[in-house]
Amino acid sequence: MLGSFTLWMEVAMWVVMGSMAANLLVDLFKMVTGGKFSTDFVLGYLKDMVYYVLPLLLLAGLAAMDVTGWLVLVGYYVGALAVLFKYLMDLKGKL
Repeated sequence: MLGSFTLWMEVAMWVVMGSMAANLLVDLFKMVTGGKFSTDFVLGYLKDMVYYVLPLLLLAGLAAMDVTGWLVLVGYYVGALAVLFKYLMDLKGKL
């Protein structure tokens, strides 16, 4: 499935994972400085991996079977942008 990644698909996935990691670090910093540490926030990120990253990986696998050559790629990039904007808005609200 990952053999069908193009360079820009891989860059988009790194951007998505980086935005998730930045959000995780901000949450972790706020929890440590706030004095109330809980591991429940990790479950939210695991859920986000299933809800956001797994569909992107499935679209990457389907890209090899796309007869148009661009339809699934457009869905992949739109999905990656949507996840990026979601996490940027979350970060903006936390800072």
